[in-house]
Amino acid sequence: MADPTKTIPVEGDDTEVVDEGNRSILMGIISQLSKGGDLHRVTLPTFVLEPRSMLERITDFMSHPDIINKANQLDDPVERFVAVTRYFLSGWHIKPKGVKKPYNPILGEHFRSKWTFADGTEAFYVAEQVSHHPPISVYYYASPENHLSIVGDLMPKSKFLGNSAATLMQGEIKVSFTNRPGETYAITMPNVYARGILFGTMLMELGDVAAVKCPELDLVCSLEFKVKGYFTGSYNSIAGKIKRISTGEVLYDISGKWSDEIFITKKGVKDVFFDAKTAKIHPKIIAPECEQEENESRRLWSKLTAALRANNQDLATEEKSKVEDAQRVRSKERDAQKEAHVSRFFEPNGENGFDIKLKNISTDPKKAKEQIVDFIYKS
Repeated sequence: MADPTKTIPVEGDDTEVVDEGNRSILMGIISQLSKGGDLHRVTLPTFVLEPRSMLERITDFMSHPDIINKANQLDDPVERFVAVTRYFLSGWHIKPKGVKKPYNPILGEHFRSKWTFADGTEAFYVAEQVSHHPPISVYYYASPENHLSIVGDLMPKSKFLGNSAATLMQGEIKVSFTNRPGETYAITMPNVYARGILFGTMLMELGDVAAVKCPELDLVCSLEFKVKGYFTGSYNSIAGKIKRISTGEVLYDISGKWSDEIFITKKGVKDVFFDAKTAKIHPKIIAPECEQEENESRRLWSKLTAALRANNQDLATEEKSKVEDAQRVRSKERDAQKEAHVSRFFEPNGENGFDIKLKNISTDPKKAKEQIVDFIYKS
């Protein structure tokens, strides 16, 4: 079967040109939508899929764990805040070429992984799809020995905008250092735009604003992810300021490109904040598919993934439909029995977000690690 896309070398080699057959498929689907229409219920063709679930894609933000692990070792509160901001900006550069969308997780799907560090400490991650309509992914990352806890929820809402599609990234990430009670960093995300879906070259851009905020430290970082204009600007640019919330005093300026070099400036002195070209991705450890549960992401989508990697789009479409059809059957069965789906790892917190169901986690890192491992892998 012919390659469904061919790439062209432009800035960052992040675009792709879709052949006429596949472009016609896209236009046929999109012709059914009005501008501003919700794309979530539209079944996209398999050639636009990235071969992994959204629950796994979230782990991109744990690719440089040394940044966030070292943050907790900083006694100066401003330096800690700067390090958390750097952690947030370090995850965006990991992406496929062109416009590729990870699999929409099915209800109850989960993904688990861990990381082992040079100093012998470890981190653990679990993510679960807690709602299908609307889609809500929730995740938990913890490294008790590094006194780190991250809980996040992602509620993407997709809209058709003409020659572009927007994914509005609703939700919030909360970063906590367990040995610094009451100090929580709330992070919001930029939106994602897929350009050139009807004509021209296809590419992905991040746009609009994001923020890192810690009221307890009286600090906020306001970030603008800039989209390229028709005649001016460049791709993947960012600009931001770290300020005192109470006074508005600017402590640092942030500039550069999230896909390349990001700079931080203080009192006219400009330094490299993060360099995507030289940063090394720390590998995550995932159980072999044969040891995973049926609803675990890689095992659940394994046949679709294999078909995509073999570039067999017909088989990919068939395997994708099998998983989604099985989900619809289970949903109808629950409706018939008037049963509500109960999430395994997470629960609503009453504040429009979610918390991990594991409670009373020990303040002793060794005991906390045992609790978290038992909860993620044995509950």
